[in-house]
Amino acid sequence: MSGSEESPPGAGPPATLIIGIGNASRGDDAAGLIAARRIREALLACPDFPDPGRVAVIEQNGEGTALVALWEGARTVILIDAVQSGAAPGSIHRLDARSQPFPAGFRGCSTHAFGVAEAIELARALDRLPPRLVVYGIEGRSFAAGAAPSGAVEAAAWAVVERVLDDAR
Repeated sequence: MSGSEESPPGAGPPATLIIGIGNASRGDDAAGLIAARRIREALLACPDFPDPGRVAVIEQNGEGTALVALWEGARTVILIDAVQSGAAPGSIHRLDARSQPFPAGFRGCSTHAFGVAEAIELARALDRLPPRLVVYGIEGRSFAAGAAPSGAVEAAAWAVVERVLDDAR
């Protein structure tokens, strides 16, 4: 976990937790991290955002067991990650993971054997899903080591910011 925004000691978990997932060194896999950074900037620039102290934005590499531990106690969790489903690069997918299973053809790009989809489905089986869980998938194409994110993914990360802020309200 890098670049995390922590709650003050004793404050408890945030009401809303936004988790940007990815690897900054693997091209389009950085989509969730880019979006999380922009969301954090938007929250700082918008002091009238409802209850800004109860929203935390963190970055994570997508390791599944860590995700389940991270969202413990949060009322709303919003995950943002790069995906490959065959759609055009930069396409944005939104999934209410609380009310529907993770689609089989909607795979993340994690290098972990136990990633976002597996974490969600395990948490569902163990009754450990947060009360509200929304997943944004940003369609990527190139995940080569050392590559920069594509223009389509950069643009989609900007577009996701407003959608996530609406979901966090």
